[in-house]
Amino acid sequence: MPTVTQNIANVVNAYNEAARGRPAETKSSAAASGGDFAGLVKGAIEEAKKIGERSEQLSIAGIADRADINQVVTAVAEAEVTLQTVVMVRDKVLEAYREILRMQM
Repeated sequence: MPTVTQNIANVVNAYNEAARGRPAETKSSAAASGGDFAGLVKGAIEEAKKIGERSEQLSIAGIADRADINQVVTAVAEAEVTLQTVVMVRDKVLEAYREILRMQM
């Protein structure tokens, strides 16, 4: 199963290829998740959601003194980086959408 980093890299590559006017190449991981841009985005968001849920579970376990504090801190940091990455990709997609709207046809 591709990691969130791989999914995000695939999304960014698809965005860059679309910006250049070229269709995105479909690789085996891309084909497995739908093969299109929407499938890549959906996969990345689902993986980010899983990371957030894991972080939340470890945080709750840490509060109850059932988890190692290092694991909790690592999970929270990973969730924070994932959220920042998702927001960055969202901003780029919105920027591309606005650019498309400004194009003359």
